[in-house]
Amino acid sequence: MSKISTDKEKIQEILTRGVANIYPSKEFLENELNSDKQLTLYLGIDPTGPTLHLGHIIPMEKLRQFQELGHKVILLIGDFTGTVGDPTDKSATRQALTPKQVLQNAKDYQKQAKTILEFAGKNKVELKYNSTWHNKMNFGDVLNLSTKFTVQQLLERDMFQERIKAGKPIHLHEFMYPVLQAYDSVAMDVDGEVGGNDQTFNMLSGRTLMKSMANKEKFVITMKLLVDNSGKKMGKTEGNMLALNDSAANMFGKVMSWTDGMIIDAYELCTRIPQAEINLIAEQLKDGENPRDYKFQLATEIVSIYHGAKQAKKAADEFVKIFADKGKPTDIPEHKISANRISPIDLLVELNFSTSKSEARRLINGGGMRLNDEKVLSFKEELRIKSGDIVQAGKRKFAKIK
Repeated sequence: MSKISTDKEKIQEILTRGVANIYPSKEFLENELNSDKQLTLYLGIDPTGPTLHLGHIIPMEKLRQFQELGHKVILLIGDFTGTVGDPTDKSATRQALTPKQVLQNAKDYQKQAKTILEFAGKNKVELKYNSTWHNKMNFGDVLNLSTKFTVQQLLERDMFQERIKAGKPIHLHEFMYPVLQAYDSVAMDVDGEVGGNDQTFNMLSGRTLMKSMANKEKFVITMKLLVDNSGKKMGKTEGNMLALNDSAANMFGKVMSWTDGMIIDAYELCTRIPQAEINLIAEQLKDGENPRDYKFQLATEIVSIYHGAKQAKKAADEFVKIFADKGKPTDIPEHKISANRISPIDLLVELNFSTSKSEARRLINGGGMRLNDEKVLSFKEELRIKSGDIVQAGKRKFAKIK
């Protein structure tokens, strides 16, 4: 077992930085951290997509803080619960994923998580899959688990109340999701769990089950979410979701697209800059200093964590060239296309600049597509494409045709 540190400053960082709530209390966890015993805690991730993103990165940073103090950290891949589907924040039932799809989505998770957590050495992060125990359960086991919860408890979830009011269905397997996720804590016999604030219900369900089945208290740390001015989480639809498979340039550009009101929260949640420095930045912004300068520093800091200082410097220089000097990137990726006469919509989809034809149509209608610096005015007009043409989508996506 690795040596446990009770460094007071680092413990206070665990208890406060980026934290929304601690259950059963901050005092309980502080006593645990000062007790010299090794705590075991985890973050569970359902592989609903092929990359880790901001929603995973924030609680992973909290895991890193625990790992640095010598505590045992588990990264749990929800390859079983991922096929059930977490109803959190969903106004309709999630589309079911097969075990094969879930494992395919998760194949790069450990590699990506290595930029934050240590998977080698004496106190390495342990990677687990919850199918290990869920696949061994029979129907009687599941029924026994369900006796630990009431329908009233599960109906407390906001999204279920909203669906009932809207006359939308709630499927039985959605009720079972928090029960199954709760059992993960019992199966691993953990001391605690970390997750986003939107996962509070699921994590507290695990706390309930730990008390009932193991007679053990489990602490839960819920992390703040990075949201825009309207309170909306970063997402794929908005195009501002920071993902660990983003290139350095795309990551830099996405951070620069965040609203000024997000700057301080992003420094706290997404960087390792000391809180005292962040407080100073907040004061300077209040005094009227230019938010763009601090956002530029923020983007550089974030890209440095995941791509290194050299790539962050290159991304920063490219950003200045494109946006401040209104130039083009130095290295524009080349793409082959299937035909030299093609509709603007098909071209955007073929270049992977749009995930669907409807998204491409919206981009064109909004004036976001250019061919050789000329704005494409209509999605109905066929384009003639030749080698060397430059296609631009939005502010950050460029391709050279070959």
